[in-house]
Amino acid sequence: MREAAVLNRSANAIRPRALPLTLAVPMALLLLSVVLLYAGVGAKLVYDWYDLPDFSHGFILPLFSGFLLWERRTSIAKIPVTPAWTGIPLVVVALLMLLTGKFGADLFLTRLSFLLLAAGIVWSVAGTRMLRAVAFPIGVLLLAIPLPSVLFNQLTFPLQLLASRVASGMLPLAGVPVLREGNVISLPAMQLEVAEACSGIRSMMSLFTVAVIFGYLFERSTVRRILLALCSLPIAVAANALRIFGTGLCVQYWDPDKALGFFHEFSGWLMFLVSLSCLYLVHLATRSLGRRPPATHA
Repeated sequence: MREAAVLNRSANAIRPRALPLTLAVPMALLLLSVVLLYAGVGAKLVYDWYDLPDFSHGFILPLFSGFLLWERRTSIAKIPVTPAWTGIPLVVVALLMLLTGKFGADLFLTRLSFLLLAAGIVWSVAGTRMLRAVAFPIGVLLLAIPLPSVLFNQLTFPLQLLASRVASGMLPLAGVPVLREGNVISLPAMQLEVAEACSGIRSMMSLFTVAVIFGYLFERSTVRRILLALCSLPIAVAANALRIFGTGLCVQYWDPDKALGFFHEFSGWLMFLVSLSCLYLVHLATRSLGRRPPATHA
């Protein structure tokens, strides 16, 4: 009987607590208000995930965030709810950002305001400890927000130049003379222009997202998780340069029409698979370096 009582008490200790009615009703009204405020913003964001190939990985991130919350449900349920007035300023800032984005037609501000509002509400209603517990599930949603046009353009053009510079440096090694002017590579057969779509920003964002998810699931060390995510960036740049290099070889030694058609599309998927393989090799390397050598006994 005593063992059964102990088991019942332990089961009740880890069972999520039900909200009292006096708190459940205001929380339901607050949730409804947030849904009404951000219904249009969310619908446009989902459409952009569908319409913009650079951010199609956005569909995965809400599911991953929900998985994180579900995985931590037991520890979250044990955190005492301690409302804090210190979270109110963050709520006010988020609402001001929403208004600014609405009147200024800035989608990035309206979307970012949702994450700040979510953090501010958790902070105000449940306290600092609860905010720390859900900070990563909320923060990871930042990767689902398309970059503002100003920042996107600032990143895209340098990546175009970098990819064209690396590819034009590799092509002579394969016997293909080149002349590069900016993001245009002149080959004997024709000119190749490294367009905005070929800058590699799409694969970089997707690979970075995969690295964050993979690192959380399969790495135990925070340092190795960060390292894996950072390594995804140069891997994506190198893979894109190899793609342009392969396209140049096909233009010169095979068929320009096929090189810019079938091969160009197929090589994008192929290079992404190669990038995933390189990411996995980095994962294996960090695990092997993290292992301690077995102790030797005299």
